Amino acid sequence: MIDRIEVFVTELPTRIQRTFSSGSWDTGAPKQLLGKPVLVRVFADGVVGYGQIRPISPGHFVADTVHSVVAAITEIYGPLLLGRALGDFESMHEMFNARLAGNPAARAVLDVATHDALGKAFGVPVHRLIGGQCQSRIPLEWSVSFSNDAAVMIREAERAVKELGIKVICLKAAGPQGWRKDVENFAAVRRALGDEVMIGVDPNTGWSRTDALGALEALRPLGLGYLEQPIDRNDLAGLAEIRSYAKGIPLMADESLFTVQDAVALAQARAVDVFCIKLYKTGGLFPARKIAAIAEGNNIQLNCGGLAALSSLDAAAAAHYCASIPAKRTFGAAEFVFGLGPAGPDPLIAENPFKIEDGYVRVPEGPGLGVTIDEQALERHTLAKHVVRAGGA
Repeated sequence: MIDRIEVFVTELPTRIQRTFSSGSWDTGAPKQLLGKPVLVRVFADGVVGYGQIRPISPGHFVADTVHSVVAAITEIYGPLLLGRALGDFESMHEMFNARLAGNPAARAVLDVATHDALGKAFGVPVHRLIGGQCQSRIPLEWSVSFSNDAAVMIREAERAVKELGIKVICLKAAGPQGWRKDVENFAAVRRALGDEVMIGVDPNTGWSRTDALGALEALRPLGLGYLEQPIDRNDLAGLAEIRSYAKGIPLMADESLFTVQDAVALAQARAVDVFCIKLYKTGGLFPARKIAAIAEGNNIQLNCGGLAALSSLDAAAAAHYCASIPAKRTFGAAEFVFGLGPAGPDPLIAENPFKIEDGYVRVPEGPGLGVTIDEQALERHTLAKHVVRAGGA
């Protein structure tokens, strides 16, 4: 039974800044809470489970912030979990739905931590709890930050391909100069990388329908690998129109996909070819597996991953999820490379369990997530701590 939950807001010594259509994505200034990762420690049945999520707001499409995640866990979700069995995932998420809607990042970090604890209790890796290992090696994608200077984007893309062997690149798009500049950037990166690398484009809802159709026409002869979420998340009819016009270029839903209900709506509208799964959107591993079933039933592929900001725990959770999906039902590559070391070491782990080889990473095989936290480092890097236990936080 769960008897205590600890919530930490942790510092990131290495600052990460990215640019996309809605603005900048920033891990925040030193000692500032906003933009920092939230780590959760769940105590139950003699084991301790860990999860970590960095809310990506402010600056993008997910409403969760560090402060809202901490408040949701300490005031609502955490007290509800006390006294509950680790494996009661269905009732856990049902309670969350009944008592506090939304807040997927807060749900996700608790979901991941309880999966980690349950895996440790049984002595098995998390992927054994969610369907087993269908893939032992996960292909990786590198998402290139938008720039008005194509040379900047080329340098970042070339680093991913030449240093890490990555074979799938995603270019952020929809900058202030319009879709024609996005086409210029794509053409420049394509010339630099050659034809062997899959290159996708992600406007992060920044294009209009007309923009998307014009860009598709221009990008098609340049070898566009896929198009991710070009228009507003609620415009399913527009996505369906763009998909029809794409004529075989896969269209991926990201911002449109948070919940099981979103997945059903996208499938019914025949709006996309691929679902992009990120645990901080779906509320964790348990809901993400339900979305995978909807995808399978509707012949929609899955893009597995999520942007992990120097977090090995976050990357490990995404890797275990990816491992549980058969390769034939996946598309492209997983976007959690920043949690594996290239952007800087995770300051909270005792030893990096990941090694990128030829653009792939192996799934950890240790109990739970397979990641060991350095408790002294956690203490050093903690900016704020809250405890939820019987009798009050």
